[in-house]
Amino acid sequence: MAVEAKIAQDIDATFTATMTTDSEVSGWTVVVMPGSGEYFGTRRPVKVAGTIDAHPFSATFLPSGDGTHMLPIKAAVRKLIGKEAGAEVTVHLQQRFS
Repeated sequence: MAVEAKIAQDIDATFTATMTTDSEVSGWTVVVMPGSGEYFGTRRPVKVAGTIDAHPFSATFLPSGDGTHMLPIKAAVRKLIGKEAGAEVTVHLQQRFS
């Protein structure tokens, strides 16, 4: 079985969004990146790293089916930044992995 190496591509995108709970599908707390389909050039999942309110994170953007992607915000990150669903966060994307 071959091991796939992650190749990091530097990116620089910042957006501010309100965390919501995706109760229809997963129950996850997420943010949606406007225009993400165009920015990433895909409607497929995209692995990224960066900061949320200046705290490091890595996660996978999941396609929403409407040309946008939702980014799940793990409980540990929410605890670190002291925010939950309904709060506004600033996401700075710094790397994309393929």
